[in-house]
Amino acid sequence: MSADGMAETRSGLWSSFASLFASSSTLVCCAIPALLVALGAGAALSSLVSIFPQVVWLSEHKEALFGFAGVMMIGSGALQWRNRSAPCPIDPALRDACLKTRKTASTVYAASVVLYFVGGWFAFVQPWLSEV
Repeated sequence: MSADGMAETRSGLWSSFASLFASSSTLVCCAIPALLVALGAGAALSSLVSIFPQVVWLSEHKEALFGFAGVMMIGSGALQWRNRSAPCPIDPALRDACLKTRKTASTVYAASVVLYFVGGWFAFVQPWLSEV
């Protein structure tokens, strides 16, 4: 650990953004197309796929995508947990910045967890429920 704790706080913030990026890709692959079809916007989905054909590739490889996003989430959660009590600088302005960064990182991580589970629902649970 660094003496002032700022390096740990920054690493927690960057890992949270990385997990947010990974979990939002699960939405692109599965949740957004399912939502568009459920709303009767199949033409909009068709336009989306014609503009961004990578959406089809993401959907075809959703197991690997969710695996990668899960590893990123676990790593980010471990860094969040490790840095939860890291020291902040004594200077009031730096201390406030440190605490604000820590709170922002926690918020971003919580949002990425929610996105991951929403994407997982539409990728794996909802199709399984439709078959039953």
